[in-house]
Amino acid sequence: MRSSAEPEQIDVVGRFDAEHGIPERMRGDVRLLGELLGRVLRESGSPGVFEDVERLRVATIHAYTDETDEAFSDAATIADGLTVARADEVARAFTAYFHLVNLAEEHQRVRALRDRDTAPREGTDSVGGAFAQLSSEVGADAALDRLQSLRFHPVFTAHPTEARRRAVSGSIRRLAQLLDEHDDAPGGSRLARIERSMLEEIDTLWRTAPLRAEKPSPVDEVRSIMAVFDETLYTAVPAVYRRIDDLLTGEDAGDRAPLVRPFVRVGTWVGGDRDGNPFVTASVTKQAAAIASEHVLLGLERTAARVGRTLTLDATTTPPSDALLALWRRLRAGDEDVAAEVAKRSPNEPHRRVVLLLARRIAATRTRDADLAYREPAELLADLAVVQQSLVAAGAPRQAYGQLQSLIWQVETFGFHLAELEVRQHSAVHAKVLAEIEAGGPLGEQAEEALQVVRTVAQIQQRYGPSAAGRYIVSFTRSADDLAAVHRLARAAVGPDGTPPVLDVIPLFETFADLQAAPRILAEIVEHPEFAARLDATGRRLEVMLGYSDSSKDVGPVAATLALYEAQRRIAIWARENGIVLTLFHGRGGALGRGGGPANSAILAQPPHSVDGRFKLTEQGEVIFARYGGSDIAMRHIDQVAAAVLLASAPSIEHRNEAAATRFAQVAATMDSTSRERFFALVKAPGFAPWFATVTPMEEIGLLALGSRPARRGLSVESLEDLRAIPWVFSWTQARINLTGWFGLGSALEAVGDEALLAEAYRDWPLFHTMIDNVAMSLAKADGRIARHYLALGDREDLAAMVLAEMDLTRDWVVRLTGGDQLLANKPVLQRAVKMRSPYVDALSLLQLRALRALRETPEEQPADPELQRLLLLSVSGVAAGLQNTG
Repeated sequence: MRSSAEPEQIDVVGRFDAEHGIPERMRGDVRLLGELLGRVLRESGSPGVFEDVERLRVATIHAYTDETDEAFSDAATIADGLTVARADEVARAFTAYFHLVNLAEEHQRVRALRDRDTAPREGTDSVGGAFAQLSSEVGADAALDRLQSLRFHPVFTAHPTEARRRAVSGSIRRLAQLLDEHDDAPGGSRLARIERSMLEEIDTLWRTAPLRAEKPSPVDEVRSIMAVFDETLYTAVPAVYRRIDDLLTGEDAGDRAPLVRPFVRVGTWVGGDRDGNPFVTASVTKQAAAIASEHVLLGLERTAARVGRTLTLDATTTPPSDALLALWRRLRAGDEDVAAEVAKRSPNEPHRRVVLLLARRIAATRTRDADLAYREPAELLADLAVVQQSLVAAGAPRQAYGQLQSLIWQVETFGFHLAELEVRQHSAVHAKVLAEIEAGGPLGEQAEEALQVVRTVAQIQQRYGPSAAGRYIVSFTRSADDLAAVHRLARAAVGPDGTPPVLDVIPLFETFADLQAAPRILAEIVEHPEFAARLDATGRRLEVMLGYSDSSKDVGPVAATLALYEAQRRIAIWARENGIVLTLFHGRGGALGRGGGPANSAILAQPPHSVDGRFKLTEQGEVIFARYGGSDIAMRHIDQVAAAVLLASAPSIEHRNEAAATRFAQVAATMDSTSRERFFALVKAPGFAPWFATVTPMEEIGLLALGSRPARRGLSVESLEDLRAIPWVFSWTQARINLTGWFGLGSALEAVGDEALLAEAYRDWPLFHTMIDNVAMSLAKADGRIARHYLALGDREDLAAMVLAEMDLTRDWVVRLTGGDQLLANKPVLQRAVKMRSPYVDALSLLQLRALRALRETPEEQPADPELQRLLLLSVSGVAAGLQNTG
């Protein structure tokens, strides 16, 4: 967007880029994409839009680097001086620019990952390095046992934090492919053609409405998530297994049975999470399961056909085993016409024939052809094992453990269901429904729906296997009765003569009080007959979910972090004492106020035995596409998390975490009480909730068509309890305050006071180190000058002063503990990414402030100006794209 800027403006922008150390190739990508966007704006048919975008862009960069009130005022004056229609266009331009910058940064990450693959692996942030470290501590055999029992279980959710439309995502994916081609183009006409195609895509991006016309339905959300499975996970997961196995087996890779066992299992709440979402019905859940199954079976069918076509191994060089010949006869008898055609096209190629007919059976499973369909994935795996064993016996191990092995891994990982569909419902709903059932008489709509959900789970299990559904999460679990209620509901759903579905009922502990009560509740529930029977059937496996969002909203981010650690520690001790194989399920969001931040560092900071080789977490909103939107980054993320999960059980890590927790227990106690007191002074102040709704775009965010789930529990916000955790975080982020990620920490550190002791804690206490680093990132994305303008929208100078004072105090302490003279000085790559975006986010924030101020000044009796509402919503979408981890 620079080509017609004045020379002085170019100098300001050029200095900004150079000072923030953007890698040369990435700078070239940003420059190219920005110039193409500038050309699109000049050709848009809207005279002056390009010049207005440039004026605001250069002014906000100058304000960011100059840091004077005068420079900031100049930028605000430009934003305020635009007509609403022009401000709309400018907001769209900055949002498009963010999408392009995010793309360039992701492309640079992919380059770095590919370069990394060609260099020797060092460190423990990959499974190979973690395995080596673990082997040195516990021995190679024990390390291999732990690797082969490893489990990483991401669960995708449809929470309303992904502000980007699917149409926009499609444009960005196509641009990513063109950037790849641009890297490889030698120049000349081919390069010109690629750049013309990029210009076309950016023009499409500009012309695509950035806001959804209406909220997506739950089924729309299911289909959106399918893009991640189709385009990334389906191929990336077996590629991760292959890469790890290659590292472990060295020169024998591909010539022997793999050491790696499939350790990824995927879950989804999309179409299953009905807590607070009345649009997720039993019918939707059934549709969600069918859509996912269709996608994975189609993938397996195509993969099996491709693998089959490559197995052109002649029977004379690769003789079939008796078991393979018997399998061929069985397949031929069930599908004679096709078998005859396959035999004709594959003369004397027995392995090829069999696998091609297996592909036919997978297709029959998808189309529900009862004569040919598999009943469950285990049957397909048994047939594939016959093929694999025949190849090994015939002296063809490379074919046995090559593409065929990848297919086997895909079946083991995804089954016929792709992702296990998990149901979630609030404990209060169960109590209400059971009371209605026990009262007799006709049941209401909610009760009928609750019973139908259980029946739907049973149908899904019958159709796709028991692994397709069965986990049932109980939100706001406050007693063992809340969990037992699900089994009572299941019995009521099927009647006295029916058989309930297989259910793993999972407590979700969310509030501070519930986290403290968790071990007692668990001790009671495992004595319940249905729970005891399920424990016996699963080898005493139990899953417990911890909620990061509501605990943070309940007591503040610092006290919540400490409470979650303590809850995990106590639950892990209880589980070991009772012979329970525990999996803790972390309900983390994308934003730092909801447990976000780097997952691998968080894993390595957990209490001893709380991980033990098993890690499950929610992946939400924009985080899904950031971590799993492209194969290279998805593979790196899975590798990093798996490495941390493996290493978390190393004796050195467990000893370090336990010793640090003991050593700094008094620091933790002081931080807990002080941060909670400070947080309560703010959120429990009279009139806080309406003030919060005034100084942030909380009310307007409810108008944005982000997701199917309502943003709040009632019609108005009179207290924090009325508001869901996601918009609570999202609103503070939009106001550039990010309060939910840091508030109370400054006061907590000040109360400890001993800077030398705190520096030791930052060095030696992983939980504290991770907390400080996450807060540094949260504060780096905040902006005190812009925050002041948002807070000025309210009439509570006392609350505004409290927020700003705590922000300054927290920033001062974090900089002192992390070193340097500014936030993120110890993380230059992250600092560069934040600084590169910040002035552009500032431009959108100024436009948002302008709209929000005008909307707040509108008399209550007058309807809100729809043009101003649209401008505000456009800026919300743009800020979300710029800050990335918004909710």
